[in-house]
Order: sequence, then structure tokens, then C-alpha cells
Amino acid sequence: MGKNMSDTRRVLKETFTTNLSDYTVAIAAVAVVMMIIIPVPTVLLDILMSLNLSLGLLILLLVLSTRRAVDFSVFPTMLLVTTIFGLALNISSTRLILTKGVKFDGRIIRAFSTFVVGAGGSEGLVVGFIIFIVIIAVQAIVITKGATRIAEVAARFTLDGMPVKQMAIESEYNSGAIGEEEARRRKEDVQREVDFYGQMDGASKFVSGNVTVGIFISVINLIGGFIVGMVIHSESFSSALTTYTSLTIGDGLVSQLPSLLISVATGIIVTRANSQGTFGSEVSAQFTQNARIYWIGSGVLVALAILPGFPWYVLLPIAFAMAYLAWNLSKKAVLESDKVKIHAAEGSARKTESPQELSPVVPLDPISLELGYGLIPLVDKDKGAELLERVTRIRKESAIDMGLVVPRIRIIDNMRLEPSEYCFKIRGVEIGRGIIRLGYYLAINPGNVTEEIQGERTKDPAFGLPAVWISEDIRDKAERAGYTVVDAPSIIATHLTEIIKRYAADILGRQEIQGMLDALKKDYPAVVEDAQKHLSLGEIQKVLQGLLREQVSIRNLVAILETIADYSGITKDAGFLVEKARQSLSRQICLQYADQDKAIRVLTIEPALEQKIIDARVDTHAGSMSALEPAVQRQWIKALTLAVSAVQKQGHFPVILCSEAARALVKSSTEREIPDLVVLSVPEIVADVQVEAIGEIRIEG
Repeated sequence: MGKNMSDTRRVLKETFTTNLSDYTVAIAAVAVVMMIIIPVPTVLLDILMSLNLSLGLLILLLVLSTRRAVDFSVFPTMLLVTTIFGLALNISSTRLILTKGVKFDGRIIRAFSTFVVGAGGSEGLVVGFIIFIVIIAVQAIVITKGATRIAEVAARFTLDGMPVKQMAIESEYNSGAIGEEEARRRKEDVQREVDFYGQMDGASKFVSGNVTVGIFISVINLIGGFIVGMVIHSESFSSALTTYTSLTIGDGLVSQLPSLLISVATGIIVTRANSQGTFGSEVSAQFTQNARIYWIGSGVLVALAILPGFPWYVLLPIAFAMAYLAWNLSKKAVLESDKVKIHAAEGSARKTESPQELSPVVPLDPISLELGYGLIPLVDKDKGAELLERVTRIRKESAIDMGLVVPRIRIIDNMRLEPSEYCFKIRGVEIGRGIIRLGYYLAINPGNVTEEIQGERTKDPAFGLPAVWISEDIRDKAERAGYTVVDAPSIIATHLTEIIKRYAADILGRQEIQGMLDALKKDYPAVVEDAQKHLSLGEIQKVLQGLLREQVSIRNLVAILETIADYSGITKDAGFLVEKARQSLSRQICLQYADQDKAIRVLTIEPALEQKIIDARVDTHAGSMSALEPAVQRQWIKALTLAVSAVQKQGHFPVILCSEAARALVKSSTEREIPDLVVLSVPEIVADVQVEAIGEIRIEG
């Protein structure tokens, strides 16, 4: 109860603090705008001018202590706010100076018009006017103009570099170097950086506009002061000159000093695009890298001090200070060098003492794509490549279609490949290879081509179909002739999709299964706990791999786990559990091969032949298989091949239907010659799916 009350108070306090900040900022913004219209008392004007000066100082200090420019992302908005605030104060002070004249009692402006100038009378007016002009010139010509130009260049280059940075993030994500959350965070940082420098490009115009308006207001103060003083207040020319000139200079200095601080802050923040620390830490680190420059500087100052007329009493102390700093830096460099040598010696000694000790072996990637250097543009987003996005999309589609969460696919270049070659590897072993002709299209012959086209003959790497490399100018002609025309990224993407389907069982490791079980446990804890109580992780893996080998989706993991948990009390034979899992997914399997009318056209096996296959069963450590006599095996494969070809010519997908006892044996006996053959058992056929037998497989004799 006490904890709940404490949490409630904390939430209420945070809400109150947030609301208070929002209300304070809103009220301040409205008050600043109203100051332009409503007269402000002199005392309040002094307070607000002091706040403006403090705000400018705080902004400069914040910029100096910020590690990255984007960490002070509110700076562009602050430029607008401080500019409006300063102009409102300038307008209010102008109103008070012109209305009160010699009776004006603003302490801040009076102080700047006398004390800061450093002299009184006509000399003070001239000195103050010159200082005011110099400050305006430095701010307008040097700081503001330079900061504005740097902001423009930074915005352009940041925007131009955005695709390269995003491509680098995508590459690291696809290679598994970073996770999805880290990739999303880095992309957000890149977007924030682009937005920040884009805003700074526009916000820097506020600074230059503020300087221009400040000059205009000062001129109006001076001219208006003469008119008001001499015409309305009947003051003499010398009195009006002294009063309004001094007040104009004081007002100008008060308004331009915070503006100068903010202009300097603007220049600093836009010039620190590649900073990795605070300004002070970077200055300290980079000015203490080399002791030699301080030795040289000290020697030059000593030489100048010896020359007649130079202030030796100033130059010699600075030279000695530089020499002392150089000596300290040299000593520090020697100590660090000794440490490196000691560490190197210790490392060498450790190697000598334990020659058998090896560094940890880096695990092989579950799946990787290696490219020849000529195919690097395919993963370069700067050149319009889409391969990285397609790889990510294929991984998502595999999770939806097959229930297999494919590990991140590492994409790397391999100098041992030909420039136009690529290959896929599973845990370091090559399982697919192809050649890409950049700038050309692959025209694949699906078997119904009406006209042959000229080009370099090849084969589709994914399916082994005959194909031709063609140029873009005959692409339309090839499509009209019946060819399937694909570009280079589509070739690799299609090949990857087939690789995942064909080798899904090899990709599915125990670590991936553990992740699937952990995710499923959140919603189905009883199912996962029951399955893991009866079966080990390795036994669950064998069942899931057995399903994936025959293109059966394991997305309905709940049904699979429930089934194998039910039958694990009878036997833990993986083959038996796979058959029962298939039967629990019978509707899913039937609909996978049924047509729109929910009908499956199948080939059956002659009962005598089916019995021969069952009688030839042999149990091995890899599972059950049919060991037919070589002559019978050849006849069986020949009959099966003829039957499958006949079905394909009729436009149907070949499916074999047999008994439950024969299904796994039929599949294993044909896996080498016809690896993609679909074999169903009678218990896998659901009631609302029609079965049409279109042939029977038999062997002569």
C-alpha cells in the first residue's frame, strides 16, 4: 500500500512539474509579445534586461559543455525566442528613452552608457559610439555572416550524407552487429541530426536579422531623441545630443551584448558537427597531443625577448610556461610508451608460457551472403539499390509463411569470388552460387516461350531454368515472347527465398527454437512447460526440422507442441512424432496443395508396391528409410518419374497419397532423385477436401 502511494505521489509530482514548465513557457511567450505593445516600468525593464543577459550567457555555456550539437536540439527555437525577447526589450527601452528623456532612470542602460564606456563627457560619447559600431561590425560581418554560411553548408552536407549513414546502419543490422532497437535508435539520431541542421540553416537568419534591426533601432533612437528633446521638450542641441546619444549607446550595448553571446554560441554549435565530447575536453585533448610544438613556441618567444624593444618581462614568463608544459607532455608521453612496452612484454610472456592458449573462436554466421567486389553497388543505397530492404522483407515473409524466424543475414564482400559472383553460406558452408551481369536483365524461359531471343545463355540460379542475359532495350520484346524478366536484385532475392525454403531445417538451430519458445511462453506458458517437461530442446528441434524439410510451416507452434507432448509418452522417436504433428496440421497441409475448389489431385501407389516399400524399412540413427533392392529401386524411381512427368504435362502439381506407415518411407526413397516431391498420408486428408486419383504408380513384374 505504501509503495503504491509513493508511486502515485511520484507520478503526480512529475505531472505537476511538466505542466508547470509548459504553463511557464506559454505565459513567458505571451508576455514577450505583449511587451512590444504595452509600456514596461523602468524597474521591470532592468530586471528583464538582466535576465536577457543571463540567458545569453547560459546559452553560450550550454553550447560549450554540450557533447554533440543535436543534444541541444532546442537551440534553433531558443534563437527565435531570444531574438523576439531582445527586440521586445529594445522597443520597450526606446519607448521609455523617448518619453522620459533626461529623466530616464534605467540603471542598466545608464551603467552601460557611462561605466562600460570608461570615460565621461564628449570623449565618452565618442568612445562609446566607436565601441558600439565596432561591436555591430564584428557581429554582422564576422560572426553572424560566418555562422550563417557554416549552417547552410552543414545542412546541405548532413542531408547529402543521410543515405550513406542509413545504409551503414542497415548493413550493420543485417549483418547482426547491432539489434533492431539499436538500429532504430541510430536512424532516429541521423534523422534528428538532419532536422537540427536544417532548422539551424533557417534559425541563423534570425541572428543576422537581429543585428540589422538593432542598427535600425539605434538610428531611430538617435534621430527620434533629437526630435523629441529639441522640439517637444525644448532642450538645447548640446543637451539633447548628450542625453540621447549616451542613452542610445547604452541601450545599443545592452541589447547587442546578449545578441553577441548568442551569435558566438550559434557559430560554435554549427562548427562542431563531428565533435565527440565537450568543447573544453576536445581543446584539452587536441592541444596536448604533441610536446614538440611547445618547445618550438618557447624557443621563438625567447628569441623575440632578446631582440631590442620587445617586452622581455612579458615574453619570457610565457616562454617558460610553454617550456614547462612541453616538459610535462614529454614526460607523460615517455610514461605511456613504457606502459605500452610493459603490456606488450607481458602479453608476449603469456603467449610464451601458454602456447596452447587460443583466443575464443568466433561462431559462424547461421546464413550469409558473400558478394564479389563488382556487386557492391547492389547494397549501396546511394546508388538506388534495394537489396538490403528486400533481404529484410524476405526474412519477415519467411516468418509469416514458414514460421521460421531467419537469423540476420550477414552481407560481406569476398575478394576470392569473381567480381560478378555471389554465394550463400550456411554456417560457413556454401549452399548456393550465382553470377550477376550488372546493367543486364535475366530473361527466364518458364517453358512457354513463343520466340527465342539473342543473348548470353545461362541458367536461373534459383530453379535451374534456361535463361538469357539481355539488355534493357529488348526487355519488352522478351516479355512479349513469354520470358520472365528480372533485374539483378530480384535474382539474388529469389535465390535467397528458395535457399531459405530448401535449407530451412539447417537454418533452424536450438538457439532459434529457444527464442521461439520464450516468445510463445508469454501467451501459452502451460503448452511450453508441458512440452519441455516431456521433450528436450534437441528432440523438439528434430520434429520441427522434419516438418520444415517437407515445406510444412511451423508457425502453428502451439498445435505442434501439444501433439508431440501427447504422444511423447508412447515414444520419443522423431519420425513418429513428425507424422503425428503433420496430422495435427492436416488442414494447413491440405490447403497448401488444394486448388480453388478444395480438391487435391493425387497419384496413388499400387498396394503390392507400397507393401514392398514398407517391408524394406530399415531404422537408422537418422530415422527410418526404405532399403529396396537396387533393381526394384531403379524400377520404382523410373515409374515414379514417368507418372510425375505425365501429371505435370496435364498442368497439375504432383502429389503422392499413401498410407501412414508408408509415407515417410516413400519420401525418403525418392529424396535424392525427386527432392521436391510431395507425399501425403491418408490421415492427413481432412473431410472437406476432395481427393481425385489421376493415376497409379506400379512397376512391371
